[in-house]
Amino acid sequence: MDKVSLAEKFSLFSKYWSPKIAGELNGQHVKLAKFKGEFVWHKHDYEDEMFFIVDGTLKIEFRDKTVTLHKDEFLIVPKGTEHRPVAENEVLVMLFEPATTLNTGDTENELTKHQLDRI
Repeated sequence: MDKVSLAEKFSLFSKYWSPKIAGELNGQHVKLAKFKGEFVWHKHDYEDEMFFIVDGTLKIEFRDKTVTLHKDEFLIVPKGTEHRPVAENEVLVMLFEPATTLNTGDTENELTKHQLDRI
């Protein structure tokens, strides 16, 4: 049992849209990621996904609305809900999701990460 410093973990990587596993509990991964720009439209058929904003501002677009998240706020996207994260500037994000969750959900492209690094 070691404590985790978010600042230290975020300092270990710089690539955007490439989540890193920082912890694991009860079949869930705690992932850290840096976002900048537009991600792809996608959905997760079997997993809910939680976005917690550590620093910055993130917009999560849905087909019928956009939710803007700021530092210390979170949003849970229910399974089966199509969404697209958009970050005008760098955003530090903590994700809570089942270990089976693929970052691009039902969309396969150059941003899809089948194997995540542990930090």
